[in-house]
Amino acid sequence: MRKYLASFKEQHPIVNMLLIGTVFARTASSMSLPFLAIYLLATTNMNPVTIGAIIGIGSLSGMAGGFVGGFLSDRFGRRVVMLSSLYVWALVFLGFSLTKNPLVFAFLNATNGLCRSFFEPVSQALMADLTEREKRLHIFSLRYLAINIGVAVGPLLGTLFAAINGSLPWMITGIFYLIYAAALHVLLIKFGIRSIEGEKKEQVTISQSWQVIARDRAFRFFILGGIVSGIGYAQMTSTLSQYVEGQFASGATLFAWLMTINAIVVIAFQMPISKWAEKHSPLTAIAIGSVCYAVGHVGFAFSQNWTMLVVSMVFFTWGEVLTFPAGAIMVDRLAPDHMRGTYFGAQSFTSLGFFLGPLLGGFLLQKFGGSTLFVTVAVITLISVLFYRIGMQGGANGFQKRSGQAREGAS
Repeated sequence: MRKYLASFKEQHPIVNMLLIGTVFARTASSMSLPFLAIYLLATTNMNPVTIGAIIGIGSLSGMAGGFVGGFLSDRFGRRVVMLSSLYVWALVFLGFSLTKNPLVFAFLNATNGLCRSFFEPVSQALMADLTEREKRLHIFSLRYLAINIGVAVGPLLGTLFAAINGSLPWMITGIFYLIYAAALHVLLIKFGIRSIEGEKKEQVTISQSWQVIARDRAFRFFILGGIVSGIGYAQMTSTLSQYVEGQFASGATLFAWLMTINAIVVIAFQMPISKWAEKHSPLTAIAIGSVCYAVGHVGFAFSQNWTMLVVSMVFFTWGEVLTFPAGAIMVDRLAPDHMRGTYFGAQSFTSLGFFLGPLLGGFLLQKFGGSTLFVTVAVITLISVLFYRIGMQGGANGFQKRSGQAREGAS
């Protein structure tokens, strides 16, 4: 932990602001969004499939928005895209606090997905812009750690605030995001990133950007693997909460603890797993992480008490720790410098899995029950490894070439 804290002094102030802001923003959003399925289940007459559709629509809108947002940030600058998405995001959460209409929730969640798909890839691209190449894995690991510090605290705070008023967590989240947007806005004015945005870059159209990505075999299979893996990961924030609520006493509280345990495991294992991952291919880490996801799902399927659920969540979380930072560093290595935002944005195409996941999960939960749901999803998650493997074999030469160029540029 000292290593992570000491590194703040060496990092660009804007990078540090993005990391600190991530902690507070994720604390806020974790008070509300993970409980959307439970909230809709308790306050409406919607069935699990409909609830899954409302949750999944955020990922569907994000899938399209990420590529466009990343391209716009490459073409017109990171600042405009990041700040506009943050301000709108704050309004979205305030809107959540004011409505009870399922259709309005669907619209707001679609906008939520759009804001996320604009802000997060662009913020990662800006972090890479402002960080030396050999230190980027460290920065992406720090970002993932920051996310999970927020997730460790948010769900428990959410249950406390919701006990006071069901709309309070949404309102607090909106206020947090508004403060984050204002603070980042001030810092960008003070330090500026004009030296980054003002550099002469090769200008490409959105059509040319799409053609470049479409020809990148390794990246294509990375996206396909991410879509399939996303079907499995999406169950944690959609069907798992409904399953726990229906099968265990005090289900909402139990789910909040599972979310907190998920974040605590990330914080505890991030450093040692990151050190291991630095010595191996990002694709290897992603493949092993997918296996951990599958083990966690099988555990969920047969859990009969709190202890079994906790152990299953630990395996599931190891999958997160392996796949998330490795996925970011892989995209960074595959992307040409002048198209980094576009590549990070195109990574959002994996959100198709986060749209299909809640729909498929809701159907299986409603028709066949939780055990069948999670075993089926475990098998689907393992299939994602095949896509990653094909991409690693078919795109190995190009990936190794670009990785080698990256090492030469860093030396």
